[in-house]
Amino acid sequence: MSANKIPPPTGWRRWMPFLGNIPDLNRRQWQLLALAGLSSFFATYNVALLQLALPQIQVGLAIPAEDLSYWGALIRLGPLPAFVLTLAADSFGRRRLLLFSLVAFSMLGGATAFAPTVEIFAALQFLVRTFVAAAGLLAGVMIIEEFPEDARGWGVGAHTALASVGGGTAAVLFSLVNVTPFGWRALFFVGLMGLLFSGIIFRLLPETLRFERHQRSAAIVSPFRQALRPLAGLVRAYPGRFVAIAAVITLFNIGGDAALFYDPTYLQQEHGWQPWHISLLNLGAGFMAILGSAYAGRLSDRIGRKRTSMLFLSAFPLFIIGFYNVFGWLLPLLWAGLLFASIGTSVALSTLAGELFPTSYRSTASGAMATVATVTGSLSLVLHGTLFQWIGSAWTAVSLLALLILLAPLLVTALPETSGRTLEEIAPER
Repeated sequence: MSANKIPPPTGWRRWMPFLGNIPDLNRRQWQLLALAGLSSFFATYNVALLQLALPQIQVGLAIPAEDLSYWGALIRLGPLPAFVLTLAADSFGRRRLLLFSLVAFSMLGGATAFAPTVEIFAALQFLVRTFVAAAGLLAGVMIIEEFPEDARGWGVGAHTALASVGGGTAAVLFSLVNVTPFGWRALFFVGLMGLLFSGIIFRLLPETLRFERHQRSAAIVSPFRQALRPLAGLVRAYPGRFVAIAAVITLFNIGGDAALFYDPTYLQQEHGWQPWHISLLNLGAGFMAILGSAYAGRLSDRIGRKRTSMLFLSAFPLFIIGFYNVFGWLLPLLWAGLLFASIGTSVALSTLAGELFPTSYRSTASGAMATVATVTGSLSLVLHGTLFQWIGSAWTAVSLLALLILLAPLLVTALPETSGRTLEEIAPER
């Protein structure tokens, strides 16, 4: 074992076995993973509440059923402004923008508890998703830049698994939604807890060494040109890569976002599940499904990002169609497979997308990919609403959209393999 590497902390193995076969990392890398995971825990908690409590929110704010998809589509556009934050992070640092985003989404999530109308609720949740998206993207960029080439996939997967614990916590608290004073509003208020941990993250989270080296070597230019330089690099240097990965993300999100948005609603309205049933599902099958995070990351380190992406992209639509067309004991099994495939795809694609571009505009590229995902994810809900009105079945509409994902593995073949290569070898500065 090299002098700068230390074994995995025993606490990680004991309390988080779902992280899988843990590589040896240095102390700085472990600290980065822990703090990025803590930030993303609160981010995922805030985002998960809308999906879990959608039926209760619909009743509480008197949202007509025919308008639900369109409000969801509007909220889904929230990550769009995050592109500005990721663009700024390539000029002013990943760390400070991540910290700002953590404070912002915690405050906005807590404020959602007091939303009197659907319009204010949607506006607050839109902004929550802006800063949640920025925090998640920047955390992923920091891990990709700091982790060794043989553990980058595992690092992104482990970070996603830690973030998923936030969704599990939301599911546990959701089981009490019908007995808790103020119901779903109380769950959103709990999101303010992120502010209590922001000071710890502020003191201990380091900036990435790659960004610091790039800043020292970059030519001095005006602040305006400095802010726009990453965007120019994204357009000029590797346009073919950008188009190919954007096309894959488009098919993945248009085909799958409606399925992931409506699964708790489907179980409650179509199969009569109670909130505590949903919580048990998240704690049981859901815990098994988040294994996909660490597994997909480690698998992509071994067999490659492209093969892993193609494997999960092929399985995802099959699980969607199965889940939305069965009943009884098959539901939790297919839901676990659906979530496993979704998370596995997200981990493999996010790692691949982060590695395809140079340090000078890696955050900008990640933000651009998030913009594509946001627009196409929102389009998924709009198309779902249109199909619902046309064919009269919300669940058949979900299955039809899922068929689009079957085209995505073909597009992955157009991308270069990045596993096991240094970032400078994959994408030299141009």
